[in-house]
Amino acid sequence: MSVVVPTLNAAGTLPATLAALGGAAQEVVVADGGSSDGTPTVAAALGARVLAAPRGRGAQLAAGAQVARGDWLLFLHADTVLAPGWARAAAGFAADPANAGRAAYFRFALDDPAPQARRLERLVAWRCRWLALPYGDQGLLIARRLYESLGGFRPELPLMEDVDLVRRLGRRRLVALDVPAVTSAARWRAQGWKRRSARNLACLALWCLGVPARRLAPLYGR
Repeated sequence: MSVVVPTLNAAGTLPATLAALGGAAQEVVVADGGSSDGTPTVAAALGARVLAAPRGRGAQLAAGAQVARGDWLLFLHADTVLAPGWARAAAGFAADPANAGRAAYFRFALDDPAPQARRLERLVAWRCRWLALPYGDQGLLIARRLYESLGGFRPELPLMEDVDLVRRLGRRRLVALDVPAVTSAARWRAQGWKRRSARNLACLALWCLGVPARRLAPLYGR
């Protein structure tokens, strides 16, 4: 299994993300989009294979997948820490021949004790259950052969690359693993729980209505 992590100025969060892997991955590829905070140096010191990639998550994930050597690919955000037990769950999923044609994601969780975090976690669980739309901060475990048959991540997408890929997968090829993927709540704390959530929802709605991802990037990042 190869783990692919897109980074941009992630020196503060990447060590915890990589430490949680615990050596279970045969390879970690960090696809960096031009960090100025020493992220590539941090990644290399932690044993990751560092790749300079064009900025934008779609481009970075596509580039990382292209050079990764594993038969299974795990795509993971640089501020997401997989909980203990993830490796056992992932190995069990990959060992089942029936899952060669499916992909798995983890349970969304936030590193904040606030009630707003628990409400958001419940909303994400609802979204995954009823809309079959896990996001990239939940990780995505997929066989390389299936990933390539779908066309992989689209490099031209600076965001919504995760939604684009899971929509091509479809509900019947998505499996939830009951292990938390704990993501940093820093953006919600800084921008406001309701404001950040509303912005994410607005970006999703506009993209589904056909607004190009490049036009949504400034709204998402502000």
